[in-house]
Amino acid sequence: MNFSNNKAIYLQIVDDICDHIATGKYEVGRRLPSVRELSAVYQVNVNTVMRSVEYLQNKDIAFNKRGIGYFITPDAPEIIREIKKNSFLDNELDYFFRQLYVLGVGPDDLARNYSDYCSRQNQSN
Repeated sequence: MNFSNNKAIYLQIVDDICDHIATGKYEVGRRLPSVRELSAVYQVNVNTVMRSVEYLQNKDIAFNKRGIGYFITPDAPEIIREIKKNSFLDNELDYFFRQLYVLGVGPDDLARNYSDYCSRQNQSN
């Protein structure tokens, strides 16, 4: 994974794990890969991954079964969608709308492009 400089690495790992949960790659009720496995996947220190997993636990996205590992909570997909939705609405929507306005992208253009995007996503799944 290529990390950006504008966000803490552990939060970028959280985002990636959440994307895997939201898309079903990591299934609700199943065990997450171990901290050591995730450390190898992301090529970071175990402590960085541990910080990511603790964040997921604090947000009720994952829970720990002592000696077994971390598991995905039943409500994880809904919690993730709500967190990401609020973050998008609070932090990115104004910039997005400003760009649409500056570029002259109207509601019809946006609706058509979004519809095309959704169709491509559905075909790839």
